[in-house]
Amino acid sequence: MHNIQLYQWLIIVIATLALVLISPLSKTVKEFFQADVDDRQPNFWLLTSSLVISWIFAKSITNAANLGLEFGLVGGVAYATYYLSFLVAGVVIYRMRVRGGFLSIHQFLRTKFGRGAVVLFSLLIGIRLFNEVWSNTMVIGSYFGEQGSGNYYAAVLVFTGLTLAYSLKGGLRSSLLTDLIQMALFGVLLFIILGVLIPKENGDVGKFVTSGEWTLSGGINLLLVALVQVFSYPFHDPVLTDRGFIAPPKVTLKSYIWATVIGFVCITLFSFVGIYGSFRGMEGQAAVEVSKSLGVGMMLVMNFIMVTSAGSTLDSAFASFSKLAVVDLGKAENASVSRGRWAMVAITVIGTIPVFLNPTILSATTISGTMVLGLAPVFLFWNKKVPKLSFHLPVWAGIAAGIVLAMGWIPPDFVFFAGKYGDLLTVNLVGTALCFLLFWLPVFIKNDER
Repeated sequence: MHNIQLYQWLIIVIATLALVLISPLSKTVKEFFQADVDDRQPNFWLLTSSLVISWIFAKSITNAANLGLEFGLVGGVAYATYYLSFLVAGVVIYRMRVRGGFLSIHQFLRTKFGRGAVVLFSLLIGIRLFNEVWSNTMVIGSYFGEQGSGNYYAAVLVFTGLTLAYSLKGGLRSSLLTDLIQMALFGVLLFIILGVLIPKENGDVGKFVTSGEWTLSGGINLLLVALVQVFSYPFHDPVLTDRGFIAPPKVTLKSYIWATVIGFVCITLFSFVGIYGSFRGMEGQAAVEVSKSLGVGMMLVMNFIMVTSAGSTLDSAFASFSKLAVVDLGKAENASVSRGRWAMVAITVIGTIPVFLNPTILSATTISGTMVLGLAPVFLFWNKKVPKLSFHLPVWAGIAAGIVLAMGWIPPDFVFFAGKYGDLLTVNLVGTALCFLLFWLPVFIKNDER
């Protein structure tokens, strides 16, 4: 056991230290916040790999494996459906840039809805980035010890500190370059894992594909939630949207389309880990339990894949928060690399505090996704002429829906769907309908007054 822990520590330290050495040093504001070096923008491969791996984070693949364990392939497909967010965001951002001439999400909001909308929106995405820090580092800690143990906390702090080190060095430029490396490693490691698991079921891929039941209580509830949330969810994630403005529009759209396909396939395939666990009657964290059952070698491979995926998301969250704090909410003339680095330190400290409060990992996705339902009409109808109230009413309605869900205030008689996630689906459907209604309501009132 002592040797296994030693190997685990070597993986986490060597993998992240290597990225510290590889990461380029950004000296200018353009390099640090836009990954723009001598007016050379990121190419298709760099952008696509960064999009995919920054969303295939430790939290995601942990959830995908757990849902595979609980619901079979249905669970994996349900979670993978969130990756349609790339397609929605890619098309909307492409049109905003080409037809609207906007250079960022914040510029669009400031121009159309004013400063108040920018502040509220920034609060929502700030919460998202805050959640990304603790929810991904907790996954890393779970491979080193029980939640709350000394090894658990030590792994979280060491991993977070080393990831911060290479993020401070290059900002978004570091994030994109390391994402390319991390995406390649993830692909290799996923191939190795499937190459071990599938033969253990006599090479019967069909057994994995036909697992689970395609019923509402069998996982379809969550799949429908994902289909509802993909029209709002991507817009509160600056890790995803910031990358929509750093490459030429056509290159960007192509990258987002391919990221949709690659992300969906990767997450679905990773759910095979949980499906395998269900065949063996396992319980608990699927990825952890399966890796333990396959011996030291596979446990270390799983450690590596978690470090790789968590690092890619963490450095992206640091880069996005620094841009939010210094560029989006600040004045252009005051933007500096040093301010960006201090912002990264701040989100690291604040985002690590919840680790010591033992929150639930999946809640970081489902509840935050509900709280931003009001962003769907704002961005889907970005080019429509509407009053400022058409931003605030639906956005606050979405926040209210998220609070109702989080507090468990839904009376059982008002839950329209049976089974797990039935309440989540109910709130999302009703909440979305209400948000669209409130978006158009000020327009109708204004027209009637005329």
